[in-house]
Amino acid sequence: MTESQLPRLEKAHASIAERAGAPCEIALMLGSGLGHLADAVADATIIPYQEIEDFPVSTAPGHKGQLVIGTLYGRRVVVMQGRLHLFEDWSPRDIALAVYLLKRLGAGTLVVTNAAGGLNPDYQAGEVMLIEDHLNFTGHNPLRGPNDDAIGLRFPDMSRAYDPSLLDLAAQAAGRAEVPVRHGIYAGVLGPSLETSAERRFLRAAGADAVGMSTVTEVIAANHTSLPVVGFSAITNQATGGPEQQPDTVEEIFAHAAVCGEKIAAILSELVPVLPGRKEG
Repeated sequence: MTESQLPRLEKAHASIAERAGAPCEIALMLGSGLGHLADAVADATIIPYQEIEDFPVSTAPGHKGQLVIGTLYGRRVVVMQGRLHLFEDWSPRDIALAVYLLKRLGAGTLVVTNAAGGLNPDYQAGEVMLIEDHLNFTGHNPLRGPNDDAIGLRFPDMSRAYDPSLLDLAAQAAGRAEVPVRHGIYAGVLGPSLETSAERRFLRAAGADAVGMSTVTEVIAANHTSLPVVGFSAITNQATGGPEQQPDTVEEIFAHAAVCGEKIAAILSELVPVLPGRKEG
């Protein structure tokens, strides 16, 4: 029988509660090549994942694997500088634990970012996509196993996985920052191998505009625990699967992620101040 999540959550939170300090308002989860966004956090307390009891540790390139807690754009935030992936052999429930911890630390909104390939032929590397919805092609769900009613419902609704009101705020923030953005559907796959050309064509036919190896597990967990989500994809490579498809390299993906990171940072400078924090009661 799969272990209950609640005792793990209690242990993880208790191990860092004193160091975390005052409750946070906003949580940010940073994807591949986007970890530098945490550098803007002021008065930062840094807690490596390995110092959190019974907590997974990031092993993917470009993921430092630490919580950064402090002030960003006038708000108290907790930033996951480096996320966890199924391809690292962490279980979906390990990944969900991170989301539950972010909420336990006080977050009332979760901002997720990721690096993604552009399935939509109109997308160019270096562009930013606001995530409207997702397709879970990982073959996994973090809610499998016993449910902890204290964390969330057994059958959470996912029809508005990415909060529409937050999506509107993000679009308005992008406008104020003068950063053009796309709006699209994200497909989450297991990885770590990149998709075949046939798989990319299939994912596009299924309705996806971008593809990556993260995010869907965390967003399911966030909806489970009633934590509203707004999401950004950094389009790091064209992934149409057509005859013109060029081989991808990690170096090029990270280079384009850095370009997108500057754009996402500009949007967040406008968005974070207006995001809702945790509701009391």
